[in-house]
Amino acid sequence: MPSISSRKPFIILAAAFLVLFINGGARHAIGLTLKPMVEDMGWVRGDLGFAVAIFQVCTAFAMFLSGRAIDAFSPRSVLCGGLFLCGLATLAMAWVTQPWHVLVLFGVFYAIGNGVSGVVPVAVMVSRAYPAGAGAASGIGISGMSVGQFFMIGALSYALATLGWRQVFLWAGGAHFVLLPLLFWAIPGGDKSGPRAGAGQVGLTMKQATRTRRFWILTIVYAICGFDDFFVTTHVVAFALDSGLKPAIAGNLLAIMGVTGLIGVLASGYWGDRSGPAPATITAFAARTAVFALVYVDQSPLSVTIFALVFGLTFLMTAPLTVLFVRDAFGVAHLGAIAGLVTMVHHIFGGIGAWLGAAVFDHTGHYDGAFAVACIGSLVALVFTMMIPPRQTALA
Repeated sequence: MPSISSRKPFIILAAAFLVLFINGGARHAIGLTLKPMVEDMGWVRGDLGFAVAIFQVCTAFAMFLSGRAIDAFSPRSVLCGGLFLCGLATLAMAWVTQPWHVLVLFGVFYAIGNGVSGVVPVAVMVSRAYPAGAGAASGIGISGMSVGQFFMIGALSYALATLGWRQVFLWAGGAHFVLLPLLFWAIPGGDKSGPRAGAGQVGLTMKQATRTRRFWILTIVYAICGFDDFFVTTHVVAFALDSGLKPAIAGNLLAIMGVTGLIGVLASGYWGDRSGPAPATITAFAARTAVFALVYVDQSPLSVTIFALVFGLTFLMTAPLTVLFVRDAFGVAHLGAIAGLVTMVHHIFGGIGAWLGAAVFDHTGHYDGAFAVACIGSLVALVFTMMIPPRQTALA
């Protein structure tokens, strides 16, 4: 069977882009449909907020396992298996009638598939295909999330406006199955990077890495990043509607954020290859601190739009930098497992952010408290990122 090394790198990169095009676009369907689902079914936002929180936890553990799996099995089996599960769960979301249906389908089954076919295995696969430019190549692959967010949310917004929220899930689920045959051809089936493949590679084990100060600083930074990311993407459409934006504009905010996210992820990957991952991360959290403070004090339509655009620019900036942070600090022998562990923490706190936003709104009728927490957290992450040593491996 062909391996990563024998397959042309641009084919691997194109496959990575397409996986995250679907993965990144479809997962925002829950945020797009939050308000109409709640109103149609007579639920409260906390019902879906809790489902998103469970989604984040399950996705987090699935990402950790996918990191271990990509170190041991072929990328094709890992990524295609995850996309197949995503497609089934998303299609089934079109027939939900109770909150627990959403919890099981989206919060558990879709979450597992999403994590298995997510950023961690894609970034590791691409970094093997482009070892000398892992940041820029990962940025291009991960930019599929932003492009998918723009095009898929645009299409799903049209489906929502014309056909209803259930059709959103039918369209999103079908997109997974359309992609599977192409990926099965494009992604190699025989490349493994388990203990034999990694025996000659230098690097700390996961247990050794977790005993270092740098690992815990990095984990705190990514925890705060996840909290911010999924609080905003889950609630930004509903928040924009509450703030007076027209439904068509509010519904397309996620798509527009995908465009600015594309710029951010490509820039951060390129920047990370040349200056290390810390400078781009510092810039991202400085921008987040500023716009969270802005929207806390002023929630006019203009401020909400500025907030969405600037936050969108930072949304994926840390994603291609994960493998660089881990590689520079801990080597490459267990790159998938350690990157998966860091990303797991990111998504667990993402679930907390999504849940807290819903809980704050249900209790107070607005999101001000959640914005204050996110602003303070971003400032803390900014300080902690400055504490990460300059680019060098922990093995040097």
